Amino acid sequence: MVKIDVWQAVLRILDSYLEVNNHRKTPERYTILKAIYKTEGHFTVEELSDRLVKDYNFRVSRATLYNTLNLFIQLRLVVRHRFQGGTVYEASYDSMNHSHQICTVCGKVTEVKTPKIASTIVETHLKRFRKEGFTLYIYGVCSTCQAKITKQKNKELKLKEKGLKKSKTTDKK
Repeated sequence: MVKIDVWQAVLRILDSYLEVNNHRKTPERYTILKAIYKTEGHFTVEELSDRLVKDYNFRVSRATLYNTLNLFIQLRLVVRHRFQGGTVYEASYDSMNHSHQICTVCGKVTEVKTPKIASTIVETHLKRFRKEGFTLYIYGVCSTCQAKITKQKNKELKLKEKGLKKSKTTDKK
């Protein structure tokens, strides 16, 4: 569920931008924004399109979705991630600083809290640069894939041992 103060701030940002730049306040933009901010976590363009149809009975073209997402990225209301499995988006107004752990085997992405890293970045002074937020990607192997890899290695080891035992018994004959 969207926090009311976050939703009001996001609407103010979009309204201000559209008014200042003499753009139309279209129902597509507002419905897409609402669908994005009611979505928890990452989503693809296809998932957003499906959600618009299912939850709002609202169909928009792929071009409208991409153009609107690009506008929202420009306004820093949405962030785009290019992960192993493809491109995903997420609402970013109230979550500018966060970290992702990404499994290099299966591609699973999990958001993780990293308060020490966040405070270090906040405290870091960068010359001639104003920080607005960060996203950290931590690559590794998830526990599920680690278990599968270990199981496969153990299986291969047992097969090798059986093969060695068979060759030793045939060598003795």
